[in-house]
Amino acid sequence: MVTVAQRLLALEGVTERGVHFEDSFVSWADHVRASHARAAALESFFEPGRPRHIGLLMDNIPEFSFVAGAAALSGGVVVGLNTTRRGAALERDIALADCAVVLTDSANASLLEGFSQVPVLDVESESWRDLVAHAPAEHGPADTDGSALFMLIFTSGTSGDPKAVRCTHDKITGPGEMLATRFGIGAGDVVYCAMPMFHSNAMMASWSVALSGGASIALRRKFSASGFLPDVRRYGVTFSNYVGKIVSYILATPELPDDADNTLRIMYGNEGSATAVTEFARRYGCRVVDGFGSTEGGISISAHPDSPAGALGKLPDGVAILDLETGQPCPPARFDASGRILNADEATGELVNVTGTGGFAGYYGNPEADAERIRDGRYHSGDLAYLDADGFVYFAGRTSGWLRVDGENLAVAPIERVLSRFPGFGQVAVYPVPDPDVGDRVMAAAVCTREFDPTEFEEFLSAQADLGPKQVPTFVRLCRELPRTATFKVLTRTLSAEACNTPDPVWEFDRTSRRFSLLDSVRATSA
Repeated sequence: MVTVAQRLLALEGVTERGVHFEDSFVSWADHVRASHARAAALESFFEPGRPRHIGLLMDNIPEFSFVAGAAALSGGVVVGLNTTRRGAALERDIALADCAVVLTDSANASLLEGFSQVPVLDVESESWRDLVAHAPAEHGPADTDGSALFMLIFTSGTSGDPKAVRCTHDKITGPGEMLATRFGIGAGDVVYCAMPMFHSNAMMASWSVALSGGASIALRRKFSASGFLPDVRRYGVTFSNYVGKIVSYILATPELPDDADNTLRIMYGNEGSATAVTEFARRYGCRVVDGFGSTEGGISISAHPDSPAGALGKLPDGVAILDLETGQPCPPARFDASGRILNADEATGELVNVTGTGGFAGYYGNPEADAERIRDGRYHSGDLAYLDADGFVYFAGRTSGWLRVDGENLAVAPIERVLSRFPGFGQVAVYPVPDPDVGDRVMAAAVCTREFDPTEFEEFLSAQADLGPKQVPTFVRLCRELPRTATFKVLTRTLSAEACNTPDPVWEFDRTSRRFSLLDSVRATSA
């Protein structure tokens, strides 16, 4: 497999295609030169014998692409830092990934105020521009192969803390080559990248696709539902990617008669609802392809043209759905006339790659997490699913303490730790409840030590520096006691199944007003 550097260098003579960003354009030829310059500029921050890891805490701006190219050319490693992380949690990620330097932009620089563990540089500052301007014109390329580490991408797992997934050059270029070939992406195409580049979806299903196909790429600083179609028309976008509810967010914008008058051919992603996928294709006159995969890369399921509504696709060869207790394959699901599963308990199991580890290259600096994911030479996804009689797979949840909000995995343990600080809570449990569209919402159940004051709780949440915006609970249930097992473990699966269907008081958070309001009993029991 080719390296990221080889893909980039193959474009060093291309002047008519490159990176679009707002009102600017940088050709691939200039991009290669910019990456060489940044590789040289960063060299002084690396110590002999220490990891050449570059933390990137920034929005989707050209510098992210330039520095990723610099790492590829010089044998460095990009560390994608999540811009929704805060305080000690963000510092922990930087330390875990052995960052030698962290590059940020003006929009995110405040997140690192007071941070002194490693040098921090603002790539939109005059000092960074001076550093790059005085760097040697050429640097590298390094002697690396496809198995070399290229990027660390953080994801959440069963331990309750984010883990840094090792992404080799192969793991980045492989999906890009596959998608470019599958969809015929070439010099005449423009790839749109609005998903955050610290996330695997953007790097593997957008940035790498453009490199592999020799296409241009249009970067959006942050995703905007209302800005999607104008950007497609502005840049002549033909291919775009998404995660989770993005297609639904775009569909929520007012429909106009000429929505299908655009250049978009392919919308590719995962975890889009069947209804949203169908409606998006109709409204915008394009093909939407929804698949299943994870940053770890141990299992992927491709969309199938004959998939029933809600199915991920056909179960791939070498992948099985295994019973959590016995380790044996689960029987197919049986359904009633309305489509409701009749044997969920016996049909639901864990998706396991029974032939090996797939594309999983391990977690960085976390052998315990590796051992949890790889058992007896098999990759255990932590994802629950069931199979119908025709071999189609349906996602059924997750085996451990995490949830997925807006296409991002979130561990419950850090959220529980923050909420437990609230003076009025004696006990707290956090768990997922289904989002009406796709993925999860965060719900918390708490045993109060005094009368619950929503205003006090709102002010408390706003003051927690290590609570990201997606971690704020949508629902808070006030319980007399939490359901527990005989060994005193909280039965979060029971709480999750009950959701808002409870006589207990449930408070709902409005993300626009940033206020909690009490659900009435009718809404709560019918939600």
